[in-house]
Formats: sequence, structure tokens, C-alpha cells
Amino acid sequence: MPLEQYQPRFFTTDEWAFILSATAQLIPSKGDGPGAIEARVPVFIDLQLAGDFGKGVDWYMQGPHDPNATPELGYQSPLCPADVYRAGIAKLNDWCRANRGRPFVELSPEEQDDVLTALDKHEIALASTLGVNFFDLLLQNTKEGYFADPMYGGNYKMAAWVYIGFPGARASFREWVGVNKPYPLGPVSITGERA
Repeated sequence: MPLEQYQPRFFTTDEWAFILSATAQLIPSKGDGPGAIEARVPVFIDLQLAGDFGKGVDWYMQGPHDPNATPELGYQSPLCPADVYRAGIAKLNDWCRANRGRPFVELSPEEQDDVLTALDKHEIALASTLGVNFFDLLLQNTKEGYFADPMYGGNYKMAAWVYIGFPGARASFREWVGVNKPYPLGPVSITGERA
């Protein structure tokens, strides 16, 4: 099914437009390899947020929460990832309207890049995410969707794996360890799909 026909399970129409634009900026289509859109990273993020990850089902979500805690102490927010995305997208769009005159998706690619860079550098404060760095979560999930097994909705047709030469979930490729020539077999998904 073409990406244009995909019906998001978690995101609203406006949030989906944001995710398409933001992930396309984080892993652009220009260049040698596939971009986030070709790899269907937005589908991966949507499915994850609609499922257990989005609800933080396997996470300890009880307080007290210390946003200044070291990473070893785990996730430090009362908001589950789905709530962080909802709040983060809304607050970032509010910031864009107030400072750029229009929501994120209506900005030029250069302006979108500037906004994401400012968000990454903590120059844009999104207080509603309660201690979670929205940009870090978005970037982490974008990378995960790009390189995850296609059974999770991203890395469409194993495009990222093909690009980097990753063999995927092959049962054995020990005979190729230490061999100084390109791996001749394409990647394999956990489901058995081959690229």
C-alpha cells in the first residue's frame, strides 16, 4: 500500500503531517540512500505509539520523577511516549505559529531544519513534555524506524538494510565474518521476507 493511503492508528491528521515533515528532515530523501519517507519511518512511529510502547506498558511510570536523574535511572516522566508526542507536536506547532507565523508543516524545508536544530539545542522549550526531551524521543524513534525489522512498519522493503549492507535476520552468516569482499546475499526479515 502506498504511504499516501496509510491510515494512521495513533496520529491525528495534523500530527501525521508533522511526523511526515519532521522525519523527512531528520533523514532526508536526497543523497545516496533512502530517506525516512521511503523507509516508511512515520508508519513505524505511528504503530509504536498506538501500541504498548506508546502507553509505556512495560515501563515503571510511578513517581517521583526526577528530570535531572542520570540515564541509568530510566525514564523520568509521568507522561507515556504517546502523551509526549501529543504535547510536543502541539507545543512545537504553537511555537512555530508564534515565532514563524505558521505551523511546522507550512514552513520551508530550511525553516523546518532551523526549528529542529533549535529544538535539539534546547533553544525552544516545550514545558508540556514534563522532563522528556521531545526532540531526543523523535530522533530516537526515527532512527529505530529506519533500521528496525520491517515487521514493525518501518525500513520498508529493508531499504536501509540494503543500503548499509546489513544481512538482517539470517540464521547464519558466520562464513562471511572476516571475508574481505561485499556480502552477496540480500537481507532477510524476521518474517522471512527477502530484499
